[in-house]
Formats: sequence, C-alpha cells, structure tokens
Amino acid sequence: MSTLGNVIWLVFGGFTAALGSIVGGVALCLTLIGIPFGLQAIRIGVAMFLPFGKSIVEDPDAGSTLNTILNVIWIIGWGWALALNHLVFAALLAITIVGLPFAKQHLKLMMLSLFPFGRRME
Repeated sequence: MSTLGNVIWLVFGGFTAALGSIVGGVALCLTLIGIPFGLQAIRIGVAMFLPFGKSIVEDPDAGSTLNTILNVIWIIGWGWALALNHLVFAALLAITIVGLPFAKQHLKLMMLSLFPFGRRME
C-alpha cells in the first residue's frame, strides 16, 4: 500500500513540492548563516518524495538548547508558512475519504516542517 501511495503522491504534486523544497534548501546553503537551515530544507524535501511508510523519529539531542534556538529561528523565518501550507492541504484532502491517507501524510510533514531540528523521517 505504501508503494502505491508514494506513486500517487509523486504524480499529484509530491514531486514538485519536494523539488521546490530542495531548490530552496540549496538557495539557503549559498550563505554561511543559511547552511543549517538549507540542510534541513533539503532533508524535508527528500522526506517529501516518499512519505508513505515512514515516521518521524526524534534524535537523542532533540531538546538541546541549540536545536531549540534553531527551531525558533526556523519558525519565525519560514517554518510557519510551510506548516500552514501542509495544514491547508491536509484540510482540503480530508474532505474526501480517498484523500484521508494523503491528509495524514501532510500532517506528518507539517510537524517536520514546523520543528525540523532534532527530528528526521525514517
């Protein structure tokens, strides 16, 4: 089921969303200050390619001071917009029964987009 879900996901917008996140991450990596944020954007983009069958895992140092500071900067900068985007698409997809599995993936990606430091998809 996860293979079929991933194929449908990629065909109906997942590929372009993931590619956009990766391109944005590469653009962020052009500055020295933006490198940690760019790497997280690239990781989110890679996670967007195949979200079905994966879950969010917290790193052992997820609650560290540095991760908290970076997550706050991420949220203030652009994380809120990414999370809101995933929330809107999850709400739209949840209207139909067929869209529920895809809405669940958007909610999973929303949490990763909101607090990316100290978390990863496995």
